[in-house]
Amino acid sequence: MLALRRETPDRVPATVHQWQDSHLRTYLDGIDALAAFRRFGLDAAITYVPLLETDSPDWRQHVNTTDLGNGRSIRHVTTTTPGGVLTHTVESDPITAWTREHMVKTPEDVNLIDRYMPVPRLDTKAVAREYDRLGDNGVLRGLVIGNQGGCWQDACELFGLQNLILTACDNTEWVHSFLRVLQKKKLLYISESLPGTKYDLIETGGGAASSTCISPEFHRAFCLPYDREQHDALHEIGLPVVYHTCGGMMPILDLIIENGCDASETLTPPGMGGDARHAEIKRRIGAKVCLVGGLNQHQVLDCGSRDDIRKEVFRLFEELGPGGGYIMSPSDHFFHTPPRNLQHYAEAARECRYG
Repeated sequence: MLALRRETPDRVPATVHQWQDSHLRTYLDGIDALAAFRRFGLDAAITYVPLLETDSPDWRQHVNTTDLGNGRSIRHVTTTTPGGVLTHTVESDPITAWTREHMVKTPEDVNLIDRYMPVPRLDTKAVAREYDRLGDNGVLRGLVIGNQGGCWQDACELFGLQNLILTACDNTEWVHSFLRVLQKKKLLYISESLPGTKYDLIETGGGAASSTCISPEFHRAFCLPYDREQHDALHEIGLPVVYHTCGGMMPILDLIIENGCDASETLTPPGMGGDARHAEIKRRIGAKVCLVGGLNQHQVLDCGSRDDIRKEVFRLFEELGPGGGYIMSPSDHFFHTPPRNLQHYAEAARECRYG
C-alpha cells in the first residue's frame, strides 16, 4: 500500500499478475492463489470479483458446449431478448480461452445490449470474507464489469479490434454511441456495487488501448474520455485505480497520466511485445503514478537461469525502484514457469531493499 501511494517501503513489493488455474494445477498441486503467494514468499495481489446471479427474463442465455478432446471445447452461447437474438462463440483449451465469434455483428445488436443486458451486482459479503482472509499478505484487486474494464477494450471483445478500428474511421459517432452504452452499465455497477467494498485497488483499461493496437490519437478520442469518467467515479467512492496496458505504452505515457489513474501496469518489455523503456518511464511518470510490472515473464522468468533472473530483478529495481512507488511483477500472465524460477525471483526481490 505504501508503494501504491508512491511512498517508500522497506523493500520493493514483489508479486505476480494473476496466477493462472492451469499453472496452479500443473506445477503447484492445485493450491489456491493465496497459498501460492505464501509458498514463494511473494506479496499477494489477488483479483476477486464474485458476482451474484442475475435473473432477467429479458436476457436469457443458453450454452451449448462441444467437446473437442484433449481438454479443448467450444461454447456456443445464444442470448435471447425481446428484441432479437445474439450469438457468440468461445473456444478454450486447458490453458486459456479466446473468442471465435463476436457477439456484436450489426449496429442493432448494440441496441439489444443497451436495452436488455442486465448490470450484475457484486457479492460484497464474499469480497469482505476474501479481504479478511488475505489480511496483511497483500492487496485485494477488483475489476469493472465487462470483458475488459475500459470501454474501448470491452467493445473490442464484443465486436473485434479490427472491426472497431475500421468502423471508428468510417462511423465515429456510432462507435462513441457503442462506448456510451457500455460506460452507462459500468458506471451503474460502480455506483451500485462498489461503495464501501473492501477492495485495495480496481483494475481498468486493457490491452486494446495499448499503442501496439491503436494510435495515440485514437487513444485520446476513444479511450481517454471514458477512462477518466470511470476513474473519477471510482475516486469519488475512495477506490484507487490501476490502468492496464499490456502492450506498447511509450507513445501514450502522457495520456495515462491524463486519465487520472493511481498506478500504471504492465510496463511490458520489447521481448514480450511491448516497448517499455523502464528508466524513461520512471523519469517521465514515476512521480505521478505507482508503476507495476516490467519483468519479462517468458525469456527471463520461464526460460532464464537463476543468474538471468537475479540480474533482471536487480536491473528493474535500479531503474524503477528509486524513491519507491514501484511494485515488481511479471508484465502479464505466465503459464509454464518452473517453480524453482519463481523461487529465484522471490529470493532476488527480497534483496532489493531501501536504505
